[in-house]
Amino acid sequence: MSTFQAPKGTYDLIPPDSATYLAVREAIAAPLRNSGYGYIETPGFENVELFARGVGESTDIVTKEMYAFETKGGDRLALRPEGTASVLRAALEANLHKTGNLPVKLWYSGSYYRYERPQKGRYRHFSQVGAEAIGAEDPALDAELIILADQAYRSLGLRNFRILLNSLGDKECRPVYREALQTFLRGLDLDEETLRRAEINPLRVLDDKRRDVQQQLAGAPLLRDYLCDACKAYHEEVRELVTAAGVVFEDDPKLVRGLDYYTRTTFEFVHDGLGSQSAVGGGGRYDGLSEMIGGPALPSVGWALGVDRTVLALEAEGVELRLPASTSVFAVPLGEEARRVLFGKVTELRKLGVAADFSYGAKGLKGAMKSANRSGARYTIVAGERDLAEGVVQLKDMESGEQTAVGVNEIVAELESRLG
Repeated sequence: MSTFQAPKGTYDLIPPDSATYLAVREAIAAPLRNSGYGYIETPGFENVELFARGVGESTDIVTKEMYAFETKGGDRLALRPEGTASVLRAALEANLHKTGNLPVKLWYSGSYYRYERPQKGRYRHFSQVGAEAIGAEDPALDAELIILADQAYRSLGLRNFRILLNSLGDKECRPVYREALQTFLRGLDLDEETLRRAEINPLRVLDDKRRDVQQQLAGAPLLRDYLCDACKAYHEEVRELVTAAGVVFEDDPKLVRGLDYYTRTTFEFVHDGLGSQSAVGGGGRYDGLSEMIGGPALPSVGWALGVDRTVLALEAEGVELRLPASTSVFAVPLGEEARRVLFGKVTELRKLGVAADFSYGAKGLKGAMKSANRSGARYTIVAGERDLAEGVVQLKDMESGEQTAVGVNEIVAELESRLG
């Protein structure tokens, strides 16, 4: 037993479970790569102010959950709690918006960190795949991202998820709603911290998960009743495009999301098999975020899907992914000459793209065959001194148990043919 354990609220990805996480990441990324999104990777930590300005100083993420620290040089940094602000910062720094090809379409995958109360589906270290389309205000772009996320989930075999959709308005109509909501909230029996939040960003109060608060919010004014004509038309076009693509969604007038930068389109993917942590992903439009972090006006939209929660959703539905075999061929040498010859054959197979492994260490035949069984290999190559003297190796089909002698010089071509 090691002296050390993973920090509270974190986890290690180890085989064979890690293969499922990799498959989920690949499935989410595949539709993005096919739709013009290029990969971007940003540092695991950023300037604290990037998140304070972008995510919002009144959010739980910034006030309670962000891992912030001061470096030896006096810089105030934070482990990234989300991906959008970092990606937009990187795009602005690299002047990607000046290439003349807008929107800039980017996707990313990585780990994120929030100091939260650990529970199933909520970790202090978690994994996401995200996508951002920067520099264009177009309902088709919002619809595209919703459709691509739906496509990704369905390609994994998920069926019991729901898409919630709402509009948060823009700088023209949201202030009117904000005032109406604040007037309503001031008349409720709320604690001092919640009232303070209501003065800074009243929409965040709508996202409060406490039952007593939600009961008081039953009669709260809804933003959809305050949308200006432009926002109504924009939202209706998003709805029509998503519907035309055959993607089913639910209108949720109370959907806010937990980040301050969202405008107009906002959406969330939820899975009812996950209990209280039902959100598996979400996103929306953030037209003003670029200006918040010192950039030019760049209307943008994006989402992030949780890899951890997607895996939990697959488990809840009993979906088992078809994962490629980690090993297709396992080589068992008996003797020094056989070790040299079979190691060469394993190297050849790997160069051809065949997943091959080798019995390392001085194992006897019985121990080596146990390793071959554990590897999940379809075929095992066994060779001893007598086999090599005859110019052959023994090829065993691990499914049927059939064993045949194959020429040493023919074994690679034979395996390549059998494995297709």
